[in-house]
Amino acid sequence: MAAIANLLVDQGATFTTTVTVYKSDDSIYNLTNYTAAAQIRKSHQSSAKTDFATAISTPSNGQITLTLTKTQTAALEEGHYVYDVEITASDSTVTRVVQGVIKVSPNVTR
Repeated sequence: MAAIANLLVDQGATFTTTVTVYKSDDSIYNLTNYTAAAQIRKSHQSSAKTDFATAISTPSNGQITLTLTKTQTAALEEGHYVYDVEITASDSTVTRVVQGVIKVSPNVTR
């Protein structure tokens, strides 16, 4: 089961966060030879999406860095979104490891 992590994103600003992935026994997931992908959608059924840039920054420590550019966050409307992070093993097995709600806080300075 995926961990729940809710995030706050400032509209119009660069966003970066690092998540640490754990197995069901609470040990750290070794992400060597894995890739990661993450997306934001207004709802689970929405076809429109924003892709995070993902980087497995420290594979042995289970760390994945998620990044959105200021252009990407500026394009997001104020409100709530859903997101998740999936990892793919070298044998093509996909596992959802993190999910949650993103609140986009509107900016004033443009």
